[in-house]
Amino acid sequence: MGGVKSMNHRLISRKARIMWLFFVFLAIPLIEIALFIQVGGFIGLWWTLVIVVLTAIIGTWLVRSQGMQTLARLRQRLDTLTDPTEPLADGAMILFSGALLLTPGFFTDAVGFALLVPGVRALIFRELRKRITVQSVVSGQGGWSDQQDNVIDAEYTVDDPPRDGPSGWRRH
Repeated sequence: MGGVKSMNHRLISRKARIMWLFFVFLAIPLIEIALFIQVGGFIGLWWTLVIVVLTAIIGTWLVRSQGMQTLARLRQRLDTLTDPTEPLADGAMILFSGALLLTPGFFTDAVGFALLVPGVRALIFRELRKRITVQSVVSGQGGWSDQQDNVIDAEYTVDDPPRDGPSGWRRH
């Protein structure tokens, strides 16, 4: 009987997640339309369009510059063989903010610009880290080695005869 209860609970939680996503995808365009009407009525159509285009241009520039900084941090973490999850998460959030900033609208622009603030990304990363378990696998003796005792000396022979004419493959 416990298995049926567990299965029903999973089914209900799956339905709840689907309904939550449905409301999000329904609410965001409605919020955007309402904001366009309000802002357009207050400052006029052309100024509204200018603001939308300017936020896309400024957002693209900010996403590019912060993306380059995050890529440099990721390379540094990979070079030193330290945990790269934070710069990877930052990069994903910056990429998502870029998509939001290129989407016309005031609400998506506000969320996109918020994701470009490092403190907001750090807060989101901390909250996600509480909910997600990261496992790592280490092989060998803890990193790269320049020692020569790991070299295997071997010889080989090629048994198939060479083909006539160019085959696209070369032996060196």
